[in-house]
Amino acid sequence: MQDRTADGAAADIAADLATLRTDIKNLSETVAGRLRDRSNAAGAAMKGAVGDASDQISQAASRAQDSVFGAAADLERRIERDPLTAVLIAAGIGMAIGVMTKSRT
Repeated sequence: MQDRTADGAAADIAADLATLRTDIKNLSETVAGRLRDRSNAAGAAMKGAVGDASDQISQAASRAQDSVFGAAADLERRIERDPLTAVLIAAGIGMAIGVMTKSRT
């Protein structure tokens, strides 16, 4: 009679272990799914932030380019309006560079 009770208890334990394995497997799959979802959400947020930063950098570069072109056009107009001043400034810069690079021997 004790053998039947022991066999029944062993069968119950085996069934409980099988149920426990199934529960652990299901829990692992659920946790992995949630982690995957959060990872995907974080990746999407990062892509959005990088896209926004890229747009801002592009706009800043465009504004800088417009500013440089505007300054170049302004300089060109000043040279056309007063060429003698432009020549004298260029000569002065050339002389200053020549003095700074002159050999001191």
